[in-house]
Amino acid sequence: MTNPVIPGWYADPEARTYQGRHWIYATRSFTEYTQQMNLDAFSSVDLIHWNRHDSIIEMKDFPWIWRAVWAPTQIEHQGRHYLVFASNDIQKDGEAGGLEIAVADSPEGPYRGYLGKPLIDRFIHGAQPIDAHLFKDDDGAVYLYYGGWGHCNVARMNEDMTGFVAFSDGQTVRSITPPGYVEGPCMIKKDGLYYLMWSMGGWTNGTYRVAYGVSASPLGPFANEGTILERQEPVAEGPGHHGYLHLPDEDEWLIVYHRRIIGDKEPGNRVLCIDRMEFEAGGIKPVIMTDRW
Repeated sequence: MTNPVIPGWYADPEARTYQGRHWIYATRSFTEYTQQMNLDAFSSVDLIHWNRHDSIIEMKDFPWIWRAVWAPTQIEHQGRHYLVFASNDIQKDGEAGGLEIAVADSPEGPYRGYLGKPLIDRFIHGAQPIDAHLFKDDDGAVYLYYGGWGHCNVARMNEDMTGFVAFSDGQTVRSITPPGYVEGPCMIKKDGLYYLMWSMGGWTNGTYRVAYGVSASPLGPFANEGTILERQEPVAEGPGHHGYLHLPDEDEWLIVYHRRIIGDKEPGNRVLCIDRMEFEAGGIKPVIMTDRW
């Protein structure tokens, strides 16, 4: 495998596996947000040769979106495929956009509008409605983690994926912000433990990096257990906003992330990469970024 795994500028990857085929859903990485008006997906059976699936969203179903289609998350639930993504980079309540949800009958789409409105269109607990991650627990419950501007929220999706189920305290959206959190949450469950990962630093430069915390509950709390992905000379800088793949036959975990060329000042110049992610004694070992493995 050679990094980057896909040519071109892409970011914010979400990764899934369906029927032996691996999928990556990604942001088209342009500094000018009005050029980010759809998402692309990539599929592969061997993680080396990738097929490109262009413009997977039927954007005519989202007439209020005019820029910043980014940061997708995708999940299969009850035989249908759901895609949540951010739109318009809203800066305050009352602006059109936020987190959108679309649905399809297959992983490649096309993903059609599901609600006729955003799933979340306001700031809750201070979290900008961007950077969603869908996680399905062993009991089939689907959780939505999201948030920018230094705040992370979690909600439990209802069965038809149209909204949220209240938690025992009556809240439908709960703040679980761990220390150092900036954006880009990602959840893994392994051996009964929940590993929440998130991005720190600034996405436009080499300070971007990934930290993690561990809990016995999907709701946390999550302490900052340390950084697992960061600048490594001479390979790359600014790694973060990631997803993951699990290869069960080898019990191998892979981190799917974007990173930057060292010294490149153009914010949009980000590429998609895959490296090994190893667990040890209830923690995650620092990830070694590679050009080839």
